Amino acid sequence: MAAVETGESRSKGRAAKKHKKKRRLGIRIDMTPMVDVAFLLLTFFMLTTSFKKAQTMEINLPPDEKAKVEVAESNLLTLRIATDGSIYWNMGVEPPTKITFTELRPLLLERHASNPKLITLVKVDRDGKYRMMVDIMDELNLANITRFSLAPMLPADLAQLQKVSGS
Repeated sequence: MAAVETGESRSKGRAAKKHKKKRRLGIRIDMTPMVDVAFLLLTFFMLTTSFKKAQTMEINLPPDEKAKVEVAESNLLTLRIATDGSIYWNMGVEPPTKITFTELRPLLLERHASNPKLITLVKVDRDGKYRMMVDIMDELNLANITRFSLAPMLPADLAQLQKVSGS
């Protein structure tokens, strides 16, 4: 707590009759209760705070780099994302069709509902922005599509996209 020294224990004699200079009183404050409260609040907030859980994604890699996985063409939906952000899709060996980003989720939901064994192959151009791939993966996640694969865009894919777009 706190204590104040009054200084009244001095002897009263001749010096008391003279005008004496007022003496400054000493104050002593006990800091123990304040430290206790500070540590109590610190431990309370440390124990009651919930931390953000890490978001993880399971990735299945083939055991060998040279291993090839055979997939039926009727079960393969290919999404190609060009450098400018335009999206092209096709099933199997059909020619690619251009689609907007807002039309992507309904397409994914419809295709996945009609074929539960559907595997989505996502090909993003190397010169494209990383954000495009993240947006596509978010759309796959929102459409509850868990079977998808990422592959590099090959020169044959770029030639096919140029033929479709007429450039």
